[in-house]
Amino acid sequence: MLIDCSSCIMRDIACSDCVVTALLGPMPESLDPHKDVLDVLATAGLVAPLRLIKGDSTPDQSAAIAL
Repeated sequence: MLIDCSSCIMRDIACSDCVVTALLGPMPESLDPHKDVLDVLATAGLVAPLRLIKGDSTPDQSAAIAL
């Protein structure tokens, strides 16, 4: 997985509470299995809510996921 902040459409808007800063360790292939847990943590105020907004990807970035 590639986390590319430069392509995130929320860059400079929500960086201060981006969930990427709360994740320590390797990222899983997909956050789907962990979404419910992250939602509970966000509801409790322990981490920021997920703000994944997928933008348009270029052909060379088709495998990239920006958080």
